[in-house]
Amino acid sequence: MFLTCMETVTKELVSWMRGHESSVFSISVHASGRYAITTSSDTAQLWDLDTFQRKRKLNILQSVGIQKVFFLPLSNTILSCFKDNSIFAWECDTLSCRYQLPAPPESSSILYKVFAVTRDGRILAAGGKSNHLHLWCLEAKQLFRIIQMPARVRAIRHLEFLPDSFDAGSNQVLGVLSQDGIMRFVNIQTCKLLFEIGSLDEGISSSVISPHGRYIASIMENGSLNIYSVQALTQEINKPPPPLVKVIEDLPKSKLNSGDLKMKVTSGRVQRPARSRENRIQTRILKKDLTGSFENKENELSDGLNKKRLQILLKGYGEYPMKYRMFIWRSLLQLPENHTAFNSLEDKGVHVAFLNLQKKYPIKSRKLLRVLQRTLSALAHWSAIFSDTPYLPLLAFPFVKLFQNNQLICFEVVATLIINWCQHWFEYFPNPPINILSMIENVLAFHDKELLQHFIDHDITSQLYAWPLLETIFSEVLTREEWLKLFDNVFSNHPSFLLMTVVAYNICSRAPLLNCSLKDDFEYFFHHRNNLDISVVIKEVYRLMDTTPTDIHPDSMLHVFVALTKGQYPVFNQYPKFIVDYQTQERERIRNDELDYLRERQMVEDMQAEVDQQRVEDEAWYQKQELLRKAEETRRELLLQEEEKMVQQRQRLASVKRELKVKEMHLQDATRRRFLKLQQDQREMELRRLDDELERKVHMRDREIATTAKDLEMRHLELESQKRLYEKNLIRNQEAVAKEMREDTDAYRRKVDLEEHMFHKLIETGQTQNQKTHKLIEENLAKAEQACLNADWRIQALHKQRCDDLQRSECYQEVARLLRENRRKETEVLNSMMGEEAKKWQEAEEKDFHLKSEKKASALSDASRKWFLQKEINDALEHAEHPYTKGVPRYQNGQVVSSCLSRTSQLNDISEADSSTCPSFSQRRIQWDTTERDLMERVRNLRQRLTVQTRNRCQTPHLLVT
Repeated sequence: MFLTCMETVTKELVSWMRGHESSVFSISVHASGRYAITTSSDTAQLWDLDTFQRKRKLNILQSVGIQKVFFLPLSNTILSCFKDNSIFAWECDTLSCRYQLPAPPESSSILYKVFAVTRDGRILAAGGKSNHLHLWCLEAKQLFRIIQMPARVRAIRHLEFLPDSFDAGSNQVLGVLSQDGIMRFVNIQTCKLLFEIGSLDEGISSSVISPHGRYIASIMENGSLNIYSVQALTQEINKPPPPLVKVIEDLPKSKLNSGDLKMKVTSGRVQRPARSRENRIQTRILKKDLTGSFENKENELSDGLNKKRLQILLKGYGEYPMKYRMFIWRSLLQLPENHTAFNSLEDKGVHVAFLNLQKKYPIKSRKLLRVLQRTLSALAHWSAIFSDTPYLPLLAFPFVKLFQNNQLICFEVVATLIINWCQHWFEYFPNPPINILSMIENVLAFHDKELLQHFIDHDITSQLYAWPLLETIFSEVLTREEWLKLFDNVFSNHPSFLLMTVVAYNICSRAPLLNCSLKDDFEYFFHHRNNLDISVVIKEVYRLMDTTPTDIHPDSMLHVFVALTKGQYPVFNQYPKFIVDYQTQERERIRNDELDYLRERQMVEDMQAEVDQQRVEDEAWYQKQELLRKAEETRRELLLQEEEKMVQQRQRLASVKRELKVKEMHLQDATRRRFLKLQQDQREMELRRLDDELERKVHMRDREIATTAKDLEMRHLELESQKRLYEKNLIRNQEAVAKEMREDTDAYRRKVDLEEHMFHKLIETGQTQNQKTHKLIEENLAKAEQACLNADWRIQALHKQRCDDLQRSECYQEVARLLRENRRKETEVLNSMMGEEAKKWQEAEEKDFHLKSEKKASALSDASRKWFLQKEINDALEHAEHPYTKGVPRYQNGQVVSSCLSRTSQLNDISEADSSTCPSFSQRRIQWDTTERDLMERVRNLRQRLTVQTRNRCQTPHLLVT
């Protein structure tokens, strides 16, 4: 965060100051305008406004925040208020703690948020989130009153004392802005509510009072700006000053508690008749007649000070206190502070006589230069003679430097000085004031004739030993502290005191002056600082004031002190007007002549510049023409050379064209070959792309087929689960029958094992002998199958692309047909299973009948089977005697296959013959497996159909290749 200092008139940025880390919520300026304090939530910083640099910084703990830090009016005391209700007073120069206010009583303890101080800096008002106001006496450092506001006031947002021109700075009326937007003005002595502004409907957001207490400017909550006239609101402000005689009462010995301090604000209004100016004057006359022991009216100052008492204090201490000096000066000079009149002078801007002031008086500080320029301009606008006064900047500069932060006070101090202490200075204008210098020379001749004779002997006039001191008002020969000490005495005495000071300065410096003999030494002496005690000079001035005869005393020729009039400044015309007017006219004529001369000189310079420019342009044109001629000759020579080179280049170009033609033909041929190769590569890439597309589509088709197969498998699993359910029910029904059949089954199994043993023995006998034959047949068969597969692959690979689209279409149709068929057959299966249940009971009865007949035929079957096995054993033994391998012919691949097929058909014929030979055995086996085959018949049919479909799909070329 940084602060910016702006110039109010020119709206220019003067300086910016860095140092705060958080936002600044309070700025307080010292009464002298030299220092300023900026406050944020975590720190307070003291700035020097002359250099715009930070002088000191107040650091605090994070747990204790700063509420407000500000200067007390008309003093060098800094008051710091913290959020824990602690209030400290610090010395501005040394920043040492002067005192701390005690804690308020617990019965009325509030957290202070807002503060206000009277103009004399004696009373501090503090408030916060409560309807109580605490009034502190800063001189006694104690709480002397607690004011209770009305009940509807819950919090106080702003406090400000109402200034009064009759209370000598001890303001009695306090403005209190509460949370309801109403600002109430209370008399802190009588605790009566005088008047209030704002309302609940139109509340006040913030408010400020003019320095003289005449107007109140308020920003309303709706955004409007209201200006109130205090005189129209109440007559309490215009009351006469309190009586000078007051009754002194003894303080009670018992300590006051918070109940004794607390007073309620009453709503009764103080009614006082308005007093006219004549009445006030008569009242003062009565006081003078009634109290004849009082001092003269001229010794009574406007701020409650007494001039005689100040003179006594000054003679005792030699100077006024530093922190009260500005206040005392303003009181002694009785400055009216005419803001309106000064603003009208300042609004006229910088006077033309001081536009180039910085050239004659180069001042390092821009701010100081601007203030000096404005002050001199205001004086020149006030009276025309000051625009031609050469020594006015020297006269005003000390006061400008002293009051640079308050230009109004600076202007009025210089104006008061000119009216009173510079009397008769301008009667011989533009020459030095001969009459004033004669007064000084007369006084010097009376008190020190030897020194005056020394001046006369060396041709040193009063214009050399007196006028330099007067026109600079001793600022060149004294330091800042000595100059302030001197003018404490000048402003406290008659205007002739300044002239006596010139005489005293010369008398006190008589020793070095008597040793000077050159005019340059005298000039140097009166324009530079010398080793001289200013206290001695001041004592000498008082001695001269008392011992100088009346006939030559300057006070007999100078008027007494006259203050500036209030409202408008007096007319200053104590100068030879015709000379000033003549000089003004001459200056204006000279200025106009100078402007004409400058204008004509500017025209001549412009014409000379044009002639020089034309001459330069002509010379440049001639040079350019010469350069162009030479360039033309050079170009012609170059052109001939270029033509010769062109003929040679054309010949070389023709040969190059022939070579390029040949290269072009070779390149065209190479390009054609490369283009053909590129076309071939593109076609191959297209074929590969088509192959990839076919593979992708086939893969997609396979995925669709696999998905359909999985759906069929799911349906198969559902049928299996239904079959298991039926089997479970069937098992429950057949458990009783199974128990009866188990015994018959055991006997049948023993019989079957015996028969199978005999049959396996037969098979093992033939298998041992035919193993080699089977191996040879299998190898030949594998070769034949491999040859068939290769031939089929070659045939099918040729028709792969053409058949793929057809096969894919058929596949889609087949899948759709299978789905429809599957749905139809599922319906048939459900219907058939319902009819099958009724048939099974009928078949169970029939099978029971067949079971009985089978038992009768079992005996015949046993005999037939034994005969069959015996015959086979005999055939095997006969075949063992004549092995097959001895006479096996060597067939080709096709012959081997046909032989295998014929042998397989023979075996089937044998099996059929055996079955026909033993009908009872095969019929018995069929009957034994009927129950299970009936249940699985539908499932096997579905599997067979799925196997057929899968085999048909596997006949596609790409599946065969895989």
